[in-house]
Amino acid sequence: MTARPANSPTTPWFVPVLNAPAKVLLKLGVPMGLNGLITIRGRASGIPRTTPVAFIEIDGRRWVWCPWGEAHWVRNLRAAGEASVTIRKREETVRARELDEEERIAFFRDVMGPLARRIPFGLGVRFLRLVDGIDVNDPASAANGHPAFELLRVEEAEAGR
Repeated sequence: MTARPANSPTTPWFVPVLNAPAKVLLKLGVPMGLNGLITIRGRASGIPRTTPVAFIEIDGRRWVWCPWGEAHWVRNLRAAGEASVTIRKREETVRARELDEEERIAFFRDVMGPLARRIPFGLGVRFLRLVDGIDVNDPASAANGHPAFELLRVEEAEAGR
């Protein structure tokens, strides 16, 4: 087993507990905010693995990020380079492009920050701070240790977007 760096975030205990019912509801097409399913081939087994994640979609662009660092789905997506995304029973194959450090900072500053601030009563910013452990008011810190990917439709990826 590979040791996790000391500053690497870890998945809170409640996430795996909530993932099982969320996965069932999302497979049934129940709307759950930004959440949908991502299915990625395992990097060692090749077996498709499905997990609920939040998809951030703005102006026709779509991203996914991991608040808990190097989760298995992150490593699988990095290795596979593509995934199947299911949102409200609509499935689509996408190519994943991992954001570098500068792009992650821009993502937290220009995408996540404004998105969180649009949620009334400061709930979006508070949620990200309390549950996901990031402060969107400090994008450089938020980007540190939090992998993010832009998900491109296959046609866009082939066109070189």
